[in-house]
Amino acid sequence: MNETHIHLLITHLPILGAVLGAFVLIHGIWRKSNITLIAAYNILIISAIGAGIAYVTGEGAEEAVEHIQGISKNVIEEHEESALISLIGLIVIGIIAAIGIFVTWKTSSLIRPVALIALVAALAGFGLIAWTGYLGGQIRHTEIGNHPVSPTQEENGKDKD
Repeated sequence: MNETHIHLLITHLPILGAVLGAFVLIHGIWRKSNITLIAAYNILIISAIGAGIAYVTGEGAEEAVEHIQGISKNVIEEHEESALISLIGLIVIGIIAAIGIFVTWKTSSLIRPVALIALVAALAGFGLIAWTGYLGGQIRHTEIGNHPVSPTQEENGKDKD
C-alpha cells in the first residue's frame, strides 16, 4: 500500500465524519445528552485527524497521477488549494471539539453555546471538505466534472446514446 492508496481510502473519512458529527451534535443538543455531545466531538476530532492524513498523503497521490495522459494539472492545483483550506477548517473544528469535550466535563453553563458553535463549524467544514472531495474526484472521475468530450471519445463511440 502506498501514499496514493492511503489518500484515496482516507479522504472519505473527513467528509463523512464532518456530516456525521454534525448529525450527532444535533441529536445531542436536542436530547440534551452530554454523552452524545462527547461522541459527536470525538467524531469531529477523528475527522480532523483524517483530514491531516489525507493532506499529508496528497502529494504522493499527485505524483502518481500528474504524468498520466488526460489528467489536468489545473484540476490538481484547485484540489490542492481547496484541501489546504479544508485542512485548516477541520483543524479548527477539531480544536472546537476538544474545547467542547472539556466544557462538557467541567462547565454546565457553556455546554449548549459551545455545541452550537461546533455545529455551525461542522456544517461549514462539511461544505469545505465536500467541495475538496468533489474537486479531487474530478482528477480521475471526469464523469462528474464539466469536461468537454474529446474527439477521440466521440470517435470511439463513448459519447453516443
